[in-house]
Amino acid sequence: MTTKLLSPFQKFVKIESLSGILLLATTILALVWANSPYASSYDAIWNYELGITTQSFEFTKPVILWINDGLMAIFFFLIGLEIKREILIGELNSVKKLAFPLFGALGGMIIPIALFFLINQNPETQDGWGISMATDIAFSLAVLNALGKRIPLNLKIFLTAFAIVDDLGAVMVIALFYSGTIKMGLLAIAFGILGLLYILAARQFFSKFLLLIAGIAVWFLFLKAGIHPTIAGILLAFSVPVRQKMVTDDFINSLGKFYNDFKKARILKKPILSKQQLAQLNNLDETTDQFRSPLQSLEHDLHGWVAYCIIPIFALANAGISINGVESVNSSFAITIIIALVLGKGIGVSGIVLLAQKLKWITIPKDISKQQIIGVSFLAGIGFTMAIFIANLAFSSSIYLNSAKIGVLIGSLIAAVIGYIILRRTS
Repeated sequence: MTTKLLSPFQKFVKIESLSGILLLATTILALVWANSPYASSYDAIWNYELGITTQSFEFTKPVILWINDGLMAIFFFLIGLEIKREILIGELNSVKKLAFPLFGALGGMIIPIALFFLINQNPETQDGWGISMATDIAFSLAVLNALGKRIPLNLKIFLTAFAIVDDLGAVMVIALFYSGTIKMGLLAIAFGILGLLYILAARQFFSKFLLLIAGIAVWFLFLKAGIHPTIAGILLAFSVPVRQKMVTDDFINSLGKFYNDFKKARILKKPILSKQQLAQLNNLDETTDQFRSPLQSLEHDLHGWVAYCIIPIFALANAGISINGVESVNSSFAITIIIALVLGKGIGVSGIVLLAQKLKWITIPKDISKQQIIGVSFLAGIGFTMAIFIANLAFSSSIYLNSAKIGVLIGSLIAAVIGYIILRRTS
């Protein structure tokens, strides 16, 4: 039986595709639950207050905010690791590699925002301009993967790369436009801790325990300073070193020495290891830790948790919109979000990319056709996770928040169908 070996990028695509399917399932579950006879339990769970209360200190938040502010900080931390890897050693590590997805990302951010302001005439909903600018990698890659071998790997790389740039743009927008009144003293302390982590990283020192403690402190300081705490996740990710402490040749030599020493170790007749064997295994663990890239190791460990746990929980908590309250939904605002997502992304990404190609600013791989670029551009209109996240930051009014969510759900579905049809017909 032949074992199929996947490259790291192909493994990434596989995880994101399965995550997209799970995301769809939890979204449907949330909608069904919120419109079932058990709808009151749905609201009760996510609004339940949870935290720490003592005589001198109180820190409590509803469960939904622990998810949106806490668990999503881990999601943003993973995005930060991916961005740093791509910039240093991946698809964004040179001007030539960056140009193609960069123009796609710029078109996918500028045109949807411009369309939003052009169509939206309600001053009360102007804060929702950032909702349509980000692409959901999990959902979009799941649709691409459904097309199987029709899709060239370069097209998947393009989608992933410009979605990561989109995410970076969305993070900057959240930090600059969707944060509260800033308390500079607390922010200065947070940046002091981050600065210390950056100095240690530059000297090739890394400790998961120190990162965890510092991460909790920075997250709390950002929250109290008025900056959305998920931004702490991005900044913490940049403090994780990418380089190994040991090069491959030294690791191979160490394995040879370990093999010889382990052969000489005492073997017990009992089904346990001898002290010599345990000592050698500890040496192997230390050597392996030095050989691993801290960034790559953390990204690998977190990817499954984020894809299969955190994002589905986020969808379950945020996608439950009561259809009974449709009469209180602002339909014109929902339609604005739909148009900005579908046409904004579809026209924005493909239009700017093809214009840049015509001006000879970029080179598109030969195995990618213009029709495929248009199809992927519509898939970029699937903005589920980040779009709903920004909607939660933009609106406290349930009418506008539900309207935005309905717009995101319908717009993402339309974008997925159009993108799928175009890619199926042209691939």
